[in-house]
Amino acid sequence: MNVIWLLIVGAAAGFLATRMMRIEASVPATIAIGMGGALIGGLVLRALLSVMGLLAGLVGAVLGALLLIWLWQTYGPK
Repeated sequence: MNVIWLLIVGAAAGFLATRMMRIEASVPATIAIGMGGALIGGLVLRALLSVMGLLAGLVGAVLGALLLIWLWQTYGPK
């Protein structure tokens, strides 16, 4: 379903992009441009979000480790 949604949005995006870039293209070419752009953009965005999600997990793990070290040094055995 996500791919179908990307293609539908891509058709509208192709129309808007061709108008913004002032490119004269046929209707099928406009739809193809938008669909290709939506697929590429969707895949790139998902890849970036997954990497950023992994990075956020690493940052959270480091912050948690720092908190644990602080608690150990403050309240642990002396």
